[in-house]
Amino acid sequence: MSSAEMSMVQMYIPTEVAREVIYSVGELSLVQFIDLNSKVNEFQRSFVKELRRLDNIERQYTYFKTELDKRHIEVKATPFEVTGVQQSEIDEHAENAQLLEDRLSQLIDANSDLYVNQRDLKQFRYSVQAVDNVFKSSSNSDIPSGLGESDELLGNLESGGNSGSGSRQGNFISGVISRSKVGTLQQILWRVLRGNLYYYTEEVVEPIYDVKNDEYVDVNTFIIFSHGSMIYQRIRKICESLNASIYNVDLIPDLRAVQLEELKVKLTDVDTVLQQTEAALNSELIAISRDLPKWWEVIAREKAVYQTMNKCDYGDSRKTLIAEGWVPSDQVIQLNSAVKGANNTQSIPTIVNVMETTKTPPTFHRTNKFTEAFQSICDSYGVATYQEVNPGLPTIITFPFMFAIMFGDLGHGFILFLAAITLVLNEKSISAMKRDEIFDMAFTGRYILLLMGIFSMYTGFLYNDIFSRSMTIFKSGWEWPEKFEIGQTLFAKQVGTYAMGLDPAWHGTENALLFSNSYKMKLSILMGYLHMSYSYMFSLVNYLYFHSVIDILGNFVPGLLFMQGIFGYLSLCIVYKWSVDWFAIEKQPPGLLNMLISMFLSPGTVEEPLYGGQATVQVILLGVALVCVPWLLLLKPLYYKRKFDREAKEQEYIQLANNESEVTDETIDDGGDGDDDEHHEEHTFGDIMIHQVIHTIEFCLNCVSHTASYLRLWALSLAHAQLSTVLWTMTLGGSFGMVGVSGVFMTVILFGMWFILTVVILVVMEGTSAMLHSLRLHWVESMSKFFEGEGRLYEPFTFKSLLAGVF
Repeated sequence: MSSAEMSMVQMYIPTEVAREVIYSVGELSLVQFIDLNSKVNEFQRSFVKELRRLDNIERQYTYFKTELDKRHIEVKATPFEVTGVQQSEIDEHAENAQLLEDRLSQLIDANSDLYVNQRDLKQFRYSVQAVDNVFKSSSNSDIPSGLGESDELLGNLESGGNSGSGSRQGNFISGVISRSKVGTLQQILWRVLRGNLYYYTEEVVEPIYDVKNDEYVDVNTFIIFSHGSMIYQRIRKICESLNASIYNVDLIPDLRAVQLEELKVKLTDVDTVLQQTEAALNSELIAISRDLPKWWEVIAREKAVYQTMNKCDYGDSRKTLIAEGWVPSDQVIQLNSAVKGANNTQSIPTIVNVMETTKTPPTFHRTNKFTEAFQSICDSYGVATYQEVNPGLPTIITFPFMFAIMFGDLGHGFILFLAAITLVLNEKSISAMKRDEIFDMAFTGRYILLLMGIFSMYTGFLYNDIFSRSMTIFKSGWEWPEKFEIGQTLFAKQVGTYAMGLDPAWHGTENALLFSNSYKMKLSILMGYLHMSYSYMFSLVNYLYFHSVIDILGNFVPGLLFMQGIFGYLSLCIVYKWSVDWFAIEKQPPGLLNMLISMFLSPGTVEEPLYGGQATVQVILLGVALVCVPWLLLLKPLYYKRKFDREAKEQEYIQLANNESEVTDETIDDGGDGDDDEHHEEHTFGDIMIHQVIHTIEFCLNCVSHTASYLRLWALSLAHAQLSTVLWTMTLGGSFGMVGVSGVFMTVILFGMWFILTVVILVVMEGTSAMLHSLRLHWVESMSKFFEGEGRLYEPFTFKSLLAGVF
């Protein structure tokens, strides 16, 4: 149950084949390399030049991917396999990436210019049409006037008689502006010119594509009439400050018609060229999309190789690359074979040495697709210390079972089972899909969901609960009276024992909730006691493995006696109370909670005895528990205090014997060295004492709080059953009394409502809640009994998942 045994290896790799050897190691996914250049700046390492080149290629591939996403071109990569890549292939990839980037840049720039040209031509056309509409309507009396008589002004302008300039454009400004800025433009002009203008605007029905911001913008055309060239310059600057496009529109109607015809011809030509450019660009991108994942994989592997080589050190002659790393001990031979095969053309072999070290190796737990998710649950709390007991294995059973105790319903468990088995049976196709975050979490934990559904079906069978209904599978152990009067309180007679699970006779009775309440509450205490007890035994396994006798005697033994003397005794009393037929012996069963309280408050006094000699047993157990507190608190610190004193004396004797102490008489009289040693001992002893005080207080309090915490099993199980009953009663249960067409219609409608609410509320929401509570019981109540969790995860150099999240 502990992590795999690890070895530190040192590899001497000839420089000529360093890249090939590291590449082969990456394909094995065995070595976690140690950074031998941790004190060297990233930009001063040996392979910065190669990494910069590869970074540039990745930048180019990112550019290709961005353009593919922008044009919604899906990357449909054909299955490929990347094996050892030669340096010449990398050079070819770099050259091709540069050529493709230049080609795409030219096409995209040309495409953007064409879109800008198309936008200007469209806006110009709309401006000409707007000016045409204004002058055609100049005789209408409803045209607003801003400069005296508007009819006279517009008539003079169209006849060319205004200002005597002879300009074909006349004294007006026309253009196009974003619709959101129309009001702003009008307010600014009105305040600057104090109302001495004629302003006209109309909406453009077609949105205009803005290639710069890659969006369609609603725009308006506008026409402004005023007096004076200086005023016109001011108006133009105001319009340009609001990013309006200004166009020179002919004043004469015939010339405007010619302008419209010319714009139409130009727009047709631009649209034709734009379609051809778009087709060429899309064809280029589609061709890139077929091979981009493979190219990117090759470059990502090459980059990972050089990043790993940057962690290695050169020998004195710079002919050998020295690498160090951690490898599972049983795979050192496989590593040796792989690196030898990578440089079989060289006369100088790669040497792999297993080193002796005092460094703590990383923690490596071997998993498969079934156990991986359960291991992730434990690793999320903390990575186990090297060779510490791994809580991941028992979690495979305890996690879904704790969930099932809270979620116990045969129907709800079956729905969860169906969802999980669908993910399991289609895991190959789903793993190849691009998944969002929530669906990916469900898919990753598909085997957890599967076991949660199976265990929930089992506990639902024991609870005799399927969608809040009961099942009569075996013969009931209770018999109701055949004759009774109306209004009479009925009492069932026990005639036997139900074969397995909860007797269906309890369903619908007045005291059903009282019975299930007491039953599930005591079961929760028993489950908590068993869960914590076996978890606490793992601490003994750790102490035995690490040969820590003082932890066995100073922590495990007194802790075990304290826990078993109080809560083990309570659990035993629960089972014993269930085994007694209190009705047959005509006695009232005692309350166990009051019994436990009086055991501490009034030792030796038992008001309602559960068994003979109970008072004596409880006094003995209470005495053992009280003795265990100072035992926990003092034994380990006093042991280390004596150990430090003995080591200090031994060191002093060694120094005197070897004449290593060179102190003057003044120093000896002053006692400086002795004070320093004493200070060191007191500081170390103080640390251990403080740690042990905290551990003792935490352990004693946690025995109480953690046991009570398991009552969540009872509370959530009760809440789930009651909520299921309420949902049935308020929806589907009320439809069974209806008859005829209306009854059929209401049954269908209410069934749909019941099923949707069951899945959403009882399966998804309640299931999530129960899962989180089960997670807390493992992280806090169970793992705190033995789990140190000060390890670091084994992360070997590998080529797997280099492009995770990219495609």
